[in-house]
Amino acid sequence: MIEKEKQPGDRRIAVLIDGDNAQPSLIEKILAEASKYGSVTIRRNYGDWTTSNMNGWKDTLQTYAVQPIQQFRYTVGKNATDSAMIIDAMDILYGGSVDGFCLVSSDSDYTRLATRIREKGFFVMGIGQKKTPRAFVNACDVFVYTENLMPKQVTKRSSPKKNTKSDKEHQTPDPAPLLKQAFDIAVQEDGWAFLGTFGHHLRQLDPSFDARTYGHSQLSTLVRAYSKLFEIKEVKSPEGNSVIYVRWKE
Repeated sequence: MIEKEKQPGDRRIAVLIDGDNAQPSLIEKILAEASKYGSVTIRRNYGDWTTSNMNGWKDTLQTYAVQPIQQFRYTVGKNATDSAMIIDAMDILYGGSVDGFCLVSSDSDYTRLATRIREKGFFVMGIGQKKTPRAFVNACDVFVYTENLMPKQVTKRSSPKKNTKSDKEHQTPDPAPLLKQAFDIAVQEDGWAFLGTFGHHLRQLDPSFDARTYGHSQLSTLVRAYSKLFEIKEVKSPEGNSVIYVRWKE
């Protein structure tokens, strides 16, 4: 059995894309996200390539060395891509050629697949839209929202207006409760928590946690932005690198 604790640099990852359920314009960033957790050795995109809705993917195949996997739709309105992708994933899983998977889709049909991969001790990440069902998100070790991969749009200032119900549903949630919960797990006896351990527990509690959701490129800048909650100290390691510790302010 493959050990889930294998270091990212040694991990081999299979990126499996539900072409009916993902955005071609983000392929470069999708592969870059997967590469953060290992070396991408398998790249496959599943869909019915005889249909017009897959045209957007065709230009990306050769550029990014993605292998197209044909799956005909035998019934109108039914998505046959998920079954083909699941069968392939299980073949790869037992083939022993990878140590982890990246499933690119917002479809809840992959929840059981993600769960099965984790049960075998393999690393599994998901990439999908914020509409992705929570069950699929929580079945992954890491889940990245595609909204965080898109270029930030600069909006023009407008006159203040009352928040509608729709606006409130799309507001960024307050991360403070999750930060406190993760800190309580990561904190050491001296009251300080190593930032790396802190980040690990954030992802354990919420696989979709991402500093970019809150407008920050990384966890360290997010923590610094919440100076009312955290005290920060940097310690030089024997190698000369800066190690960051955080402490919750009572």
